[in-house]
Amino acid sequence: MIITSQKDALREQIKTWRQEGQSIAFVPTMGNLHLGHLALVEKGRALADKVVTSIFVNPTQFDNAADLDAYPHTLQDDCQALQKQYCDLVFTPDVKAMYSDTTHTTRVSVPGISSLLEGASREGHFDGVSTIVTKLFNLVTPDMAIFGEKDFQQLMVVRQMVRELDFDIEIIGHPTQRDADGLALSSRNGYLTKEERAIASTLYATLTSIVEELRNGSQGFKDLAESASQTLNNSGFKTDYIEIRRQHDLLPATENDEEIVILAAAWLGKARLIDNIAVNLNIVN
Repeated sequence: MIITSQKDALREQIKTWRQEGQSIAFVPTMGNLHLGHLALVEKGRALADKVVTSIFVNPTQFDNAADLDAYPHTLQDDCQALQKQYCDLVFTPDVKAMYSDTTHTTRVSVPGISSLLEGASREGHFDGVSTIVTKLFNLVTPDMAIFGEKDFQQLMVVRQMVRELDFDIEIIGHPTQRDADGLALSSRNGYLTKEERAIASTLYATLTSIVEELRNGSQGFKDLAESASQTLNNSGFKTDYIEIRRQHDLLPATENDEEIVILAAAWLGKARLIDNIAVNLNIVN
């Protein structure tokens, strides 16, 4: 496995693989890897000849300096895990390599969808995401890139950006990986205390209960969301939002919509957890 922090070295290796006719899958990460990240690498391995993973804690997608400072850096452990997963190249640039000046850099903005939900709660977040993903796509030039569906809105932002900027890259969503009790795997789960971890799965259970209500014919979307929010708050969470939205554009769902997604973000201690469940109400499980 090749590990490099240099853009020129990355480009040279990509050029070599291209000359050999190799296909390339790309998995962008911010490190502090868990089994969810490694599942994305495994998916890339199944679809392409070579897998490139980036590890870069991107400062422009943080809306809180303290959150950026607290983000774990576990590069050595991450690289060991990626080697076991048969990753071919790990790109580990520093901030200077990716941005000459984070406050005056060119920005890539995806209008509309970036202002909703996470975008409303975290000002500038998706501009930071779309900008760094664009830069990484230009460096890696992959045939495909794989993102986890836990970050449902982020996946939609990337897909819209790729479509509208004419990137010749297939964007692949991979199902959310969960612990046995349903909690979505996340680097931020490490912020939870033992006591908080014991109740963290309530987030997924609450979303699941909304799905059951919808399948039973309930169409009081606002009431369902408010009740679920209260359930979380009573359990020890501080709810940021719970929303029932249309899958294709994340606008509020109506009684005529069949493909919907329930999305939530909530604080539990120092950890801000997000999760979602996408469902087609016209399909009986």
